[in-house]
Amino acid sequence: MLRLAFPVVIIQVGMMSMGVVDTIMVGHLSARALAAVALGNLYFFGLAVFAMGTLMVLDPIVAQAVGAGDEPAIARGIQRGVLLAGLLTVPAVGLLIVAEGFMTLARQPVEVVPMAAAYAVRLAPGILPFFVFIVFRQSLQAMRLTVPIVIAIVVANLANAALNWILIYGRYGAPAMGVEGSAWATTASRWLLALLLMVLVRRHLAPYLWPLRPEIWDLAPLGRMLRLGVPIGCQYVLEFGAFAMVALMMGWLGETEMAGHQVAINLASLTFMVPLGTSDAASVLVGQAVGRRDSDGARGAAHSALLCGAGFMALTASVFLTMPGPLARLYTDDVPVVMLAAALIPLAGVFQVFDGLQAVGGGILRGLGETRVAMLVNLFGYWFLGLPVSYVLGFVLGLGPIGLWWGLVLGLAVVATVLLVRVRIALARRQDRVVIDVPGAMAVE
Repeated sequence: MLRLAFPVVIIQVGMMSMGVVDTIMVGHLSARALAAVALGNLYFFGLAVFAMGTLMVLDPIVAQAVGAGDEPAIARGIQRGVLLAGLLTVPAVGLLIVAEGFMTLARQPVEVVPMAAAYAVRLAPGILPFFVFIVFRQSLQAMRLTVPIVIAIVVANLANAALNWILIYGRYGAPAMGVEGSAWATTASRWLLALLLMVLVRRHLAPYLWPLRPEIWDLAPLGRMLRLGVPIGCQYVLEFGAFAMVALMMGWLGETEMAGHQVAINLASLTFMVPLGTSDAASVLVGQAVGRRDSDGARGAAHSALLCGAGFMALTASVFLTMPGPLARLYTDDVPVVMLAAALIPLAGVFQVFDGLQAVGGGILRGLGETRVAMLVNLFGYWFLGLPVSYVLGFVLGLGPIGLWWGLVLGLAVVATVLLVRVRIALARRQDRVVIDVPGAMAVE
């Protein structure tokens, strides 16, 4: 588990680091610029997260095929993944172009919306390479080929940091573009990320990408793949949407509240990349065990992943609870923003362990090919319970940002508990491989 999880965690942290670098470098311009990048990234990932989750259907499909030694199934899965990435790009780009209208309807601060919309629009050209990278990343992880992904993500992050410095502040003769420069830096870095990975793995993936298999166009198998993948996408939308809704409610409170929330949630999101990477590793190892019909191996991988995810988040929780002020000052020198962020960061420490457990639990279920339960649990835990509590505490009882965050804590605790129960039940029964290409068969649900 550790041998696979460690590089996968680096990959997850690397993906998150682009947004962290954007936030930190823009945060030193002004609180308004910080809030604009926060809102722009929120909108971007609100659109992209469904596609990212749907493409994670490759976890059980490719990992189980690898475990079974089924090379044709690996090729069909990867080629269908690229096809889905292209199809999902079209609506995502269209919605990014009309970002300003949606932000205005969401009642975000009028002084922030134009900058945030400009940031979001300039991320649109990077959607396709970003989705293609997701396809290759999930497929390579399922084959335990992680070193090329790590190299690509490190190089792309270095390029993003350099381009941010040049384009935000106008170095080396470039115009000082501020928030828009940060978006262009991220878009360019995403193209570099996808192209570099394709170059690094061309020998590994070429047999799976070419020649094109005519059966990838068959609607029935593609429908079964979507039936398995769409619930993952919906799960990600529900989870991300809950956090996005809290961010939008922060925008109703004001610019300072939104900026302070962004600092705290950015830190929490960064540490979350570790259990999220462990979740991916669990999905791969559990899926491979299912493919080779090794029930004991599946249970062992699941237990190891839960221990790694919960253990790391317990450590980060202690840091968040004891050092909120210094962590907040890493992002900005604006005193009101620092004070609010320092009040929210300990709450991030409270929900760290729950967040790690629910992420790893979802990955285990994904490796087993079970995707609907996590979607329904997220719907109940966040939208029927957590968000209503956030609204009541934040606005009805007047607790403001602190009240909004306590609703998140409650939602995460419920989701983590229910998913752990479901994992225990799923591992106790027979685990069957997901079937995609046999006519008339249905994917395991």
